[in-house]
Amino acid sequence: NIRMIRPRWYSIALPLLFLAAAPPANRLADRRPITELDLFKFVWVADPQISPNGSQVVFVRVNVNEDKDRYETQIFVVPSDGSAQPRPLTSGKNDRSPRWSPGGREIAFVRTPDPVDGKSQPAQIYLISMDGGEGRALTNAHTGASSPVWSPDGRTIAFNSSPKADSSSSAQAKLDSLKNATDSTQKKHVSDVRVITRAQYRWNGGGYTDPTLHNHIWTVPTSIAPTGALPTLRQITFGDFDEGEPVWSPDGSKLYFTSNRNFEPYYPTTGADIYAVPASGGAIGKIASIDGSIGTIALSPDGKRIAFTGAANAKPVRSYDQPDLFVTDATPGSTPRNLTTGYDYDVESGIGSDQHPPRAGNGGGVIWAKDGKSVVVVTAENGRANLKRFSVTDGKIDSVTTGDHEVVSYTASSDGTKFVTLVSTPVSIGDLHVVDANSVRAAPRQITHVNDVLFNTLALATPEEFWYKSFDGKRIQGWILKPPQFDASKKYPLILEIHGGPHTAYGSSFTHEFLWMAAKGYVVLYTNPRGSTTYGQDFGNIIQFHYPGDDYKDLMIGVDEVLKRGYVDSTRMGVTGGSGGGVLTNWTITQTHRFAAAASQRSIADWAGWWYTADFTLFNPTWFRAAPWEDPKDYAERSAITHIANVTTPLMLIEGESDMRTPPVNGGEAMFRALKYLHKPTVMVRFPDETHELSRSGKPWHRVERLRHIVGWFDKYLQGQATTAYDVR
Repeated sequence: NIRMIRPRWYSIALPLLFLAAAPPANRLADRRPITELDLFKFVWVADPQISPNGSQVVFVRVNVNEDKDRYETQIFVVPSDGSAQPRPLTSGKNDRSPRWSPGGREIAFVRTPDPVDGKSQPAQIYLISMDGGEGRALTNAHTGASSPVWSPDGRTIAFNSSPKADSSSSAQAKLDSLKNATDSTQKKHVSDVRVITRAQYRWNGGGYTDPTLHNHIWTVPTSIAPTGALPTLRQITFGDFDEGEPVWSPDGSKLYFTSNRNFEPYYPTTGADIYAVPASGGAIGKIASIDGSIGTIALSPDGKRIAFTGAANAKPVRSYDQPDLFVTDATPGSTPRNLTTGYDYDVESGIGSDQHPPRAGNGGGVIWAKDGKSVVVVTAENGRANLKRFSVTDGKIDSVTTGDHEVVSYTASSDGTKFVTLVSTPVSIGDLHVVDANSVRAAPRQITHVNDVLFNTLALATPEEFWYKSFDGKRIQGWILKPPQFDASKKYPLILEIHGGPHTAYGSSFTHEFLWMAAKGYVVLYTNPRGSTTYGQDFGNIIQFHYPGDDYKDLMIGVDEVLKRGYVDSTRMGVTGGSGGGVLTNWTITQTHRFAAAASQRSIADWAGWWYTADFTLFNPTWFRAAPWEDPKDYAERSAITHIANVTTPLMLIEGESDMRTPPVNGGEAMFRALKYLHKPTVMVRFPDETHELSRSGKPWHRVERLRHIVGWFDKYLQGQATTAYDVR
């Protein structure tokens, strides 16, 4: 994905899906290939939370309701020793964000109620007792409630919400008043006209923003009156800026949070800072800031220090700022200290995949040791993501987890001795594992097996990792995924997959798209060219002002390395990628004719046009040194549409009609219209109501149809399969 420059059912029979069935003894040949429709059978685990005493884990279970073409989320609980199967805790279809009370007897969670008279209802915070019973509503916030956080004494929950808009004082109301003042008999009119004053006024997936509506911190007592009346909500922060998820001080006297206090945050290079407010309300004070942007924050057990992740700016401005780990005193005006200046990898980062849990948060963040001497956070190195422990004294690093996988999310017991991790591998979507935080040598213990029943019937190939040298000697990491019944004596068609970002990475995580392509008889190649994360600051930033460019060369040399192995037919090769991968797909077919087919997804073809229409801005010199009118030659030279006459490769273009990150007009639509003018083979496939997240969290049926179209296009041109689906009609 093209990323912003400044940084993540109730049934008694259900537990049968969690049975820890042992892999059958039958051979791989006796299993069936994975299909695109298996998406409907997938189960995702998300946002694990371990109880304070470490005995139980609650998590969000996500599944697909095929008939209603939607995802459903429900909260489950499982013993941390794996002695029993997970069981459902809540009965809603849209329950998420479970959080333990300090005493471990209750769970707060967020539920979106069912629609009433066809009208959607705002999400609210609910409580459920671990002794049994149904969840009961705790809030009735007008605009909804999210991010529940228990106070240390368990008597209060802080959360995020927006106050009800005061229509009498809004700018639009005043404008309407002026319009209507000329005619007292004029029928009352509520205007739907938007007056735009900010350069960033809409967001992919969120739609148009209301600059008068802000996300603030509120509190609510956790006791519900005997009459059943809901407790009174108390607004703690006010003003013209948004506040992030609150964090309580250990003594319960303060709430800490992050906030970007710039009216127009696209002009400065700085981002969110750390603030604090009395838990009873009052003046907000700035605690700490860096020349950059701050992400997750965590208070030390004694409340005297704050650990946080952040991306510090460089001078001059870079395209990619690698995230680091900082620690600072929890007092106003403190100076943060970077703990990871000697650690050249990505802190609190992950691996690109199409199977991270949809419709549910991940969980994790920065976790302090009970003695306050170290913190644990996930980091990404060379296409893998694991937990690392950092000393707050000298930044010394120890591994908490190791392996060729991605730790997607995690949680720790209150004493810090036990971690629960959600682990994804190239052949496993994700399950929970218990980790002894004091011994990396102790093997993690798996406590869920949510997809075993399905996956024990599937023939899944394991990717082969390899490294190769590019034109200038840089080492590039890649993976080759072969068909399950691979025969080295045969010649196979190849599909080159290009990741988006461009500052992200492929790696050791489950990707349905790759596995289905392999099951259909393709060798799938995916690599991390320069510009990718998980290989250090310099490797990620080297494409600044040269994107696309040398990253394209890295990709082509990777293809050459696979061709040397002798099992790929060089006349039957395809290329595809989404977002930044779509940028490079478009670029590739304007630079070479070696590919027999291409599928560009959610792409950019005209950089200048995209500069004007994307949901976020490039007002700082990150990818380009200047604005389009100031340096039109650079924008044109790096735009695939400039070189469109070179294209001979049949091209499919995948577009989400609600994509505000890479609006179709400057990507697929431009390529399609130009290629039609040139009488070149092309087709555009448009998905109604889908955003830039189509491949990861779009409607289930749309995700299936997207896979069918991409593979169908390659089947036509690389496998010679007859189809009329893409004929002009």
